[in-house]
Amino acid sequence: MEFKDDRTPEQHKTHTMIVLMTDGFMSGWGRARNGPSYAGWACRPDQLNEEERRIRARSEARRVRIVLGNYKPGPGPGHCHIYVARDN
Repeated sequence: MEFKDDRTPEQHKTHTMIVLMTDGFMSGWGRARNGPSYAGWACRPDQLNEEERRIRARSEARRVRIVLGNYKPGPGPGHCHIYVARDN
């Protein structure tokens, strides 16, 4: 599983929650060839509810879940990218 996390060392301390989704559009091809594509948005705990609502509204979002900020996907084919949630 290819894994990329955009957080800075400081953001790893402050953005401790991740809203993670399986991307129904990107899974199975490109960097996620023969596997799932996961996209997650790391956020501060006070941003969690708003970020979850935003992600659930995306048409390609499948299996939306909340995971801890130290999340790492398991082995196997696929791609996972953790982005940083924007401040409002």
